[in-house]
Amino acid sequence: MVTTADLLTDGFGRVQEAVHEAVAGLTAEQLNHRPLGRANSITWLVWHLARVQDDHVADVAGTEQVWTAAGWVDRFGLPLPAESHGYGHTSDQVDSVRVSDPGLLTAYYNAVHAATLRYVATLGDQDLDRVVDTRWDPPVTLAVRLVSVIADDLQHAGQAAILRGLLAPG
Repeated sequence: MVTTADLLTDGFGRVQEAVHEAVAGLTAEQLNHRPLGRANSITWLVWHLARVQDDHVADVAGTEQVWTAAGWVDRFGLPLPAESHGYGHTSDQVDSVRVSDPGLLTAYYNAVHAATLRYVATLGDQDLDRVVDTRWDPPVTLAVRLVSVIADDLQHAGQAAILRGLLAPG
């Protein structure tokens, strides 16, 4: 029998695979490139999906985000507030999310992924109906929040894969 934790682990594992496939072998210049000077870069897309996963999972788990707890905010050194995760970013803010070391992106995502798996390993079916956000109608349950994170992350990883194909075909 597949458990709740198994199912969520598989979903988040697919995100990790997609992130690594989108970033593998690219240079910092390729990762930071913004097509037409205004589209999101692979760097921004991967950073954003990792930040959202970190933010949302830490919130439901009742823990500090990996971004601040493990010093990733300092390693990235972005000119953005520590709580920034990309929602509502202006073009200038998108442009400010750059890396000089491609490994930084996957290392941060891997740290977020590890924290996510530690949390989902604790979950059972009985946990999924817990309301985690009452700002919506209907209120958001834990199941909906985690599936939403997986879906959003996979969309952004897919966008990064498309950009990769444009920048490094073959």
